[in-house]
Amino acid sequence: MSNKIVTPEGIKLQKKMKRKERDEKIKKFLKPVIRTPVVIFAVFIIVTLLIVAIGVNPLEVYSLLLKGSLGSKYRIARVLNVWIPLTLCACGLLYTFSLGLWNIGIEGQVMLGAIGTTAIFKWFYPQIPAQYAIFAGFLASIIAGGVWALLAGILKTKGGVNEIFAGLGLNFVAQGLILWLIFGPWKRPGIASMSGTEPFNRELWLSTIKGFRVAPIGLVLAVVFFISTVFIFKYTRLGLFFKAIGDNPAAGTLFGISVNRYSLLAMFFAGAAAGIAGFFQTTGVYHRLIPAISSNYGYLALLVVMLANFKYWPVPFIAFFFACLNVGSIQLPMVLKIDSSLSGIIQGLSVLVFLVIYNFQKMKERKS
Repeated sequence: MSNKIVTPEGIKLQKKMKRKERDEKIKKFLKPVIRTPVVIFAVFIIVTLLIVAIGVNPLEVYSLLLKGSLGSKYRIARVLNVWIPLTLCACGLLYTFSLGLWNIGIEGQVMLGAIGTTAIFKWFYPQIPAQYAIFAGFLASIIAGGVWALLAGILKTKGGVNEIFAGLGLNFVAQGLILWLIFGPWKRPGIASMSGTEPFNRELWLSTIKGFRVAPIGLVLAVVFFISTVFIFKYTRLGLFFKAIGDNPAAGTLFGISVNRYSLLAMFFAGAAAGIAGFFQTTGVYHRLIPAISSNYGYLALLVVMLANFKYWPVPFIAFFFACLNVGSIQLPMVLKIDSSLSGIIQGLSVLVFLVIYNFQKMKERKS
């Protein structure tokens, strides 16, 4: 048994090390806490200056954005109808981003989910009861979106094609497929129209709360998928492997982790989430297949995840903020003659300012 001799200098050194460790933890906690209000303030100042420059009262613009998104039950319902697919897509992207994969093809995966759902309704209803058709459409959306994402993953892992180019190419193919179906096999009787296919039978619509046009099933799907994503990343070996490969793919290979296999699995999870978003768009929002069924939520989800710094906890809140901007900006052209693309400017600026501040903090860390 060895006796440890603790000198006064040793005690001081231990205290100093503990204090330094505590200070590091506080700094790590405070960084995102400080960064968020700085980003909000910087974006607010820049957007305000832009609005003043075009000769409009900024207070009127902000008031319209607020009233237009949260001013009534109907508008809140519209915000939630944007929030659901946006959150689903963003959660899916967390899987691919954790491995360093840029799943730009998520837009096409939403489209394939919508096509899968519509195909089930067209081919099997009314031969099977509506509730079975809806459930089958849900499963088809997961499979269609997931398989479409796997195509980009296989091109990456087997063919060496960058996932960004593979995803963009598949997005164009998915859009072309939708247009062919709408103007071809699934066109309205006697007419082919950009308004989409013939509306589904009302039995195939997701049920909504009376006076509040949001499908509770959609909210449940988004919340459950988000919680599942948090659980996987925080408490499972799968999440640990995703993060390990993302941090150091070479080390993952040395420890016997198949980088390609987990990359394909992450792509499938992302595609499945996007497919569910497509299912919700067809059954809970538009009730038919339209050319713009994705509503660009896949691309917008990329900004959500980047602004969340690729972390899961901020995702639903940022998605809600972006949904409010999307819905609230609709009134701007009607009331103030300002283009509704102002919401896109605010969203883009939020990400840009965040990246500038984040990289500035990283540079300071390296210098110190």
